[in-house]
Amino acid sequence: MMASMRRWFAIAVVVAALPVQAAEPLKVLRVAFDQDLTGFDPQAATDSYSLFVCAAIFDRLLEYDYLKRPYELKPSAAAALPQVSDGGRTIVLKLRPGIHFTPDPAFRGKPRELVAADYVYSWKRLIDPRMRSFWSQFLDGKLVGADEVVAAAKKRGRFDYDAKIEGLQALDRYTLQVKLKEPDYLLIERMTSTPMGAVAREVIENYGAPENGWTMANPVGSGAFRMKEWKRGSKVVLAKNPVYREERFPVVTDGSLPEAVRAKSGKRIPFVDEVEVSVMEEATPRLLAFSSGQVDYLHVPYGLVDRVLDNDGALKREFAARGVRWARILETAVTYTYFNMEDPVVGGYANDRIALRRAIAMAYDVETEVRVLRKGQAMPATQIVPPGVLGHDPSKNRRVVYDRGAAQALLDKFGYRRNGPDGYRTRPDGTPLLLKLGSPPDSDSREYDELWKRSMDAIGIRIEFVKQKWPDLLKMSTAGQLQMFRLARLTTLRDGGGLLEILYSRGIGDGSNDSRFSLPEYDRLFELSRALPDGPERNALYMKLGEIASAYMPVMLGTYRYRTVLMQPWLQGFRPDPFFREPWRFMDIDVAQRAAHR
Repeated sequence: MMASMRRWFAIAVVVAALPVQAAEPLKVLRVAFDQDLTGFDPQAATDSYSLFVCAAIFDRLLEYDYLKRPYELKPSAAAALPQVSDGGRTIVLKLRPGIHFTPDPAFRGKPRELVAADYVYSWKRLIDPRMRSFWSQFLDGKLVGADEVVAAAKKRGRFDYDAKIEGLQALDRYTLQVKLKEPDYLLIERMTSTPMGAVAREVIENYGAPENGWTMANPVGSGAFRMKEWKRGSKVVLAKNPVYREERFPVVTDGSLPEAVRAKSGKRIPFVDEVEVSVMEEATPRLLAFSSGQVDYLHVPYGLVDRVLDNDGALKREFAARGVRWARILETAVTYTYFNMEDPVVGGYANDRIALRRAIAMAYDVETEVRVLRKGQAMPATQIVPPGVLGHDPSKNRRVVYDRGAAQALLDKFGYRRNGPDGYRTRPDGTPLLLKLGSPPDSDSREYDELWKRSMDAIGIRIEFVKQKWPDLLKMSTAGQLQMFRLARLTTLRDGGGLLEILYSRGIGDGSNDSRFSLPEYDRLFELSRALPDGPERNALYMKLGEIASAYMPVMLGTYRYRTVLMQPWLQGFRPDPFFREPWRFMDIDVAQRAAHR
């Protein structure tokens, strides 16, 4: 007995003397957002930043290839690209077996596989009237047999998720079938978007708010990351999904890509253990956080670009000396100012109203906006669909020519005379001509207000500004309570139809067509375009839609914006791109290089 004890004691001494291997440090990707997050239900969230987080948590059936250009559609949770038949009215998708949701008490300790029925349930949430989903437009009125179920839900105050809808069915465990009343190829592109990601019914029923079913604080998905922590107004921490399927970084065939991207070719993702998102609403602290190494990459605020780039457009020496990389990309977005087409002053389809809107656009100094307010980080927009998106034609320039003399002559011709007090113009019937533009009460918006006032004063039009906080202005805009409002529309679809939809009359009142433009011919052509796959015939329709928008001027084109991105030398795998704003599952951190920086 004593001998045995001595032997075990000797072994313990030897083990204790062995060097202790330190645990591998966590790879934490550190990110800064300039706005707070509102919640993480993919069918309910509407702000971009919350949706960026949702995109890391919830699986979509399809996505765009991270590296291939032009953008190429590829399967994500789907096993293959969709099978389309019946002239585009029937879409069938097969899911990849073996994808699992992250463990959660709602699953009662059992593994929970992602199946076709989860997409049926999730997409029904989009059309559930009680959800009031901003994204209902994706499916509302399109699915065969859905209208009756929606009508019954409105009558009873409760959506029957067990009711069979012919147009949305799980044919078996891994097969999803969609049947549409009319073809809609844009819907296939939208399957790449976060609101069409899959949630689990058990989670929604366990955590959903009783009044609307939203689960903004309890996201449970099957994506690369899971929610670890959320401190409202402060930060979000995501952790690697412990049951995430095997997925690999795309094989790199383009030798022109940076070494920090090429080095990840074919390796399993995600690379980082956690993503820590800090909310920093002020621009200068975000730049300081990057400069001190506390943030791994930064979308440079427009107002601070001159603190990052020299006058010749090169990265400043203090950043370049530390090995910081940078990229400038053109966003797939357009800024514009809309005119409320139902407004008695600027709205309507008669020639005198069209002339007024055109004169306003001719008088606005967009070049000064680009040079001074946007510090050169934009270019004048030439059409609604921006470069890099299907439907943009680089040979077309539908922007009105900046010419204040011609604008004044046009106003004179249509009876907008300088008969008012202080020399301001009146309407053709002699009543005062007054523009009212919605504008938030921040310093940037005040600069835009000043430019607008100078531009309108130059042609004798009085303008006032409706000052409200941004969320309140959005509500007023959707309700048709603003005469004019500056907006930006970003698309994460390679198809420009989603942008041309801002003038489709079915979008009035749901936040997509706040100009309240309603023209049967535009609607007819837009619906025809949705029924066609990408090709010359659809592009021809997009051109006609652009011509109609230019002729009636419900929106005044603004700019296409550039975005400057800074990347720390230890950040790998990140290819800045307008379609992949926060591609966290592709990013990696060289922990040793980061530590050396300190």
